[in-house]
Amino acid sequence: MDLFRALDVSASGLTAQRSRMEVIAENLANSETTVSANGGPYRRRAVVLEAADGRTFPSMLRRDGLPDGGVQAARTVELTDPPRKLFLPGHPQAGVDGYVSFPNVNPLTEMVDMLATTRAYEANATAFQATKQMGSKLLEILR
Repeated sequence: MDLFRALDVSASGLTAQRSRMEVIAENLANSETTVSANGGPYRRRAVVLEAADGRTFPSMLRRDGLPDGGVQAARTVELTDPPRKLFLPGHPQAGVDGYVSFPNVNPLTEMVDMLATTRAYEANATAFQATKQMGSKLLEILR
């Protein structure tokens, strides 16, 4: 694996984890939003990650034919968990039964996802930094 491919793989991981972190922050910010643009409570979102497709023109010309590797944020999906129902008869969004529908966002789950995303981001940053150091050492050797 050449150094530039290793840097590209780490960079794709950094970008994917940033996308996950943005969605987690959005979920936390809207954890109490009872009315969204679609009329109901906010729906929790999640990022779907997939392997980056190595079928680019340069990869097809490489003699080894190995895929480039890496990951990409394929899409963001709304999760279909039912909303939380709380009995709050005085709330402006309460139905005739006195229940209010809150988003299907659990702050504890979001914080655990945030921690995992942070660790994955740090791992990719460390791999990126190590690859840069290897490249620097290689240049020193070649002098």
